[in-house]
Amino acid sequence: MKLGLIAGNGKFPFMVLEGAHRSGTQVAVAAIREETDPQIEQLADRCTWVGIGQLGRMIRFFKDEGVEKAIMAGQVKHAQIFSRAVPDVRMLKVLLKLPRRNTDSLIGAIASELQSEGIELIDSTFFLQDYLPDTGSLTRRQPDNREHEDIEYGLEIAREIARLDLGQTIVVRAKACVAIEAMEGTDETIRRAGTLAHGRLTVVKVAKPDQDMRFDVPVVGVPTIQAMVVSGATCLCITAGKTLMFDRDEMIRLANEKKIAIVAV
Repeated sequence: MKLGLIAGNGKFPFMVLEGAHRSGTQVAVAAIREETDPQIEQLADRCTWVGIGQLGRMIRFFKDEGVEKAIMAGQVKHAQIFSRAVPDVRMLKVLLKLPRRNTDSLIGAIASELQSEGIELIDSTFFLQDYLPDTGSLTRRQPDNREHEDIEYGLEIAREIARLDLGQTIVVRAKACVAIEAMEGTDETIRRAGTLAHGRLTVVKVAKPDQDMRFDVPVVGVPTIQAMVVSGATCLCITAGKTLMFDRDEMIRLANEKKIAIVAV
């Protein structure tokens, strides 16, 4: 089997490539010109570059390569999609049929187009199960009473915004919402929260209630902890079993060093 990989930015596509190659799977990569690290060309078995809106070109590439299953990995900045994407005819038809242009609707429609061509979009964590945390505290320091109260409050709000597909992250202080993620991403949301109410912040990042593991899976990593340090955040709560932790050992080491609590619920 040859796997298709739709590669966005960051480490996620490279981790999928590594996992696929460990299993003996060849990978044909459709790299997004505005997002993907060029180094991916050196690691892929086959690679082509597509613009954000070039859905037809991507599908033709996968079909030419004999791809029947594909994984979508790596962020594509929402601002890019709405400000710089020039859709081809196939993507334009998809966009015109959408009742709304949030993440679930847009990527779900792309998944349907792939399926119509015999290409199944599969769980993006298929090769990365070891990066999904179990329930419980992941750091030496556990959340204190104040942080537990903020987590309880934050989970209620975060799950609701996730259900509405508005974002995955909320930053809380003293049971008050300081910042809600929009298009800027988790780390920028944390930094923005720090400019509004620096210190004693709790970050809550959740999966959607019916999280589709094929796309938009929550991701945290070392940059998340670095953003928390800058903003004075002391606790991170994530969804167990549905949040990818990149560079997990380094992430937890830094959190321990900075006395930041990380808990999966």
